[in-house]
Amino acid sequence: MAAASCLLTEDQFLCSICLDVFTDPVTTPCGHNFCKTCITEHWDINVKCQCPNCKKLYYTRPELYVNTFISEMAAQFRQSAQQKASSSSSEQQVSKPGEVPCDVCTGTKLKALKSCLVCLVSYCETHLEPHLTISGLKRHQLIDPVENLEGRMCLKHDKLLELFCKTDQMCVCVLCTVSDHKTHDVVPLREEYEGKKAELEKTEAEMQQMIQKRRLKIEEIKHSVELSEEDADREIADGVQVFTALKESVERSQAELMDTIKEKQRKTEKQAEGFIKELEQEISELKKRSTEVEQLSCSEDHLHLLQSFMSLNTVPPTKDWTEVSICPPSYEETVVRAVSQLEETLSKQMKKLLAETKMQRVQQYAVDVTLDPDTAYPKLILSDDGKEVRYGDVKTNLPDNQERFSSCNSVLAKQRFSSGRFYYEVQVRGKTKWDLGVARESINRKGKITLSPQDGYWTIWLRNDEYEALAGPPVRLSLKSRPEKVGVFVDYEEGLVSFYDVDAAALIYSFTGCCFTEQLCPFFSPCDKDGGKNSALLIISPVSHTG
Repeated sequence: MAAASCLLTEDQFLCSICLDVFTDPVTTPCGHNFCKTCITEHWDINVKCQCPNCKKLYYTRPELYVNTFISEMAAQFRQSAQQKASSSSSEQQVSKPGEVPCDVCTGTKLKALKSCLVCLVSYCETHLEPHLTISGLKRHQLIDPVENLEGRMCLKHDKLLELFCKTDQMCVCVLCTVSDHKTHDVVPLREEYEGKKAELEKTEAEMQQMIQKRRLKIEEIKHSVELSEEDADREIADGVQVFTALKESVERSQAELMDTIKEKQRKTEKQAEGFIKELEQEISELKKRSTEVEQLSCSEDHLHLLQSFMSLNTVPPTKDWTEVSICPPSYEETVVRAVSQLEETLSKQMKKLLAETKMQRVQQYAVDVTLDPDTAYPKLILSDDGKEVRYGDVKTNLPDNQERFSSCNSVLAKQRFSSGRFYYEVQVRGKTKWDLGVARESINRKGKITLSPQDGYWTIWLRNDEYEALAGPPVRLSLKSRPEKVGVFVDYEEGLVSFYDVDAAALIYSFTGCCFTEQLCPFFSPCDKDGGKNSALLIISPVSHTG
C-alpha cells in the first residue's frame, strides 16, 4: 500500500468539489471519485444529474459505490499530512498577540503566512502548502495575512469586494455593479489601489520635503541666534569701553545699557526657541504621519489601503514658515541713547566708537577681489597675483577686446556681484591721483568716459589734493586726514555705495538710493604718473578687521 501511495499525486486524493482530502469517497459510473456528501449535495441542488468532471449526463440518479481503495489511500494520506504538520509545527512560530493566527490549526495556533481571498482563510506554513502545490488551488489569490477576512465580502451580496466605485468612493462586488452602482464609474480594485498608492507616495515625498525645509529653517534660526549673540557681545564690549571711564553715573548707564542689550537678546532667543519648538512639533507630527503613510503605501492589502487613504492622504495642518526669520536686534540706538545722557566730554570718544563699530560691520562682508587683465588699459601693469596695478610708460600691444578700456587708464575686477553686500580695501598711500568705486558690467569702455552714476559709475577720486565724489555734478569732500587705505562697501539691495578711511575708521562719502539692475564690478584707476609724483602702486589689501 505504501508503495502504491508513492505512485499517486496529492491531486488524486482531493475531491474536485470541496478541494479537500476525500471523505467517504464514492465512484460514479463514469469512473470519477468524489466525497459521498459532496456529490450527493451537488445532485440535490441541480435538477440534472451530471458528472462535475466529464459532464456526463444521467437521466436517473445512478447508484454510487464506496471506493475502498481510494478511501484507504486518502486515510493514509491524511495521516501522513497530519504527522508532517505536527513535526513542522515545532519549527514554525506560534501566533503572538497582534499577529494573524492560522485558521486551520487546532490546539496551538501557529502564525499565518498568507491569507486566501478565495477561501477566506489564513494559513500557516504547513496548511498553506496545498495552495502552493495543487494546481486547482494555485489560482487562488494570496495576500499577506490579515484578520477579518469576512470584512472583504459584500454584506449585501456575499461576494468578494474586488471592484472600486469611483463615483461613491467605496469598494463593491461584481453584483453591486448591476444594481446600486449600475451607472457609476467602477474600476478593478488593483487599478484604484495603484492610483491611490501613487498619491500616497507623492504625499509622503511632499511631507519629507516639508520636514527637510523645516530642518533647514531651524538651522537658519540657530545661525541667526549665533549672529545675534556675536552682535550682543560686541555691543557689550563697546559699551564697557565707553562707560568704564566714568564713575558712578557712568557705571549706572553702563549697567542699563548692558541690561537693555541682554533683554533684547533674551527676547530674540525666546522668539527663536518658540519658533524652533513649533518647527520641532510640526516635524514630529509630519514624521508620525509620514511613517503611517509609508507603512500604508507599502501595504499589499488593497482594501485596507483604500479604507485608510482618505484619513492619511492629507498633510497635517502646518504653519507657513516661508517668511519667518529671526532678525537680530539693532543695538546702535541703545548705545547712542545711553551715551547722549553723559557729559559733553564723552562725545568725541563716542563718535570714534561708533565709527569703529560701523567699520567692523562692513568689514564682515569682506570679499577676495583680483584685477581682470582682460579689462586693463594697455598702459597699465598688473602684478601676477592680480592685487597691484600701476601706470606704465609704454602701451602694451594687447588684443582690443570688447571688455578692455581703450583710452581710460582703468581696470575692473574679475569678480561680479548681483546681490547682497560686499566690501574690499585698497591702499592709496603715496599717490597723488586715483579713482575708486564700482561700475555696471555693461559700461562703455571705449573712447572718452564720464564717471557718474548716470553712466554706470559710483566713484570717488583724488585730484590736486582735493577729494570729490563723482555724483554728477561732483561733490567736494572735506576730510580731516589724508586716507592711506580706502574701504569700499556695497549693499546691492539697499542701493548703497560707501567709502571709508580705514585707518581713521571714518566715513568718507555714501551714494544712497541707487538702483542696481545688473552685475556690479569693482573699479580701479591708478591714473598717470603725474610727472613722477604718482608712481606708487594701487594695491588691493587684505582686510584687517578694526578693533
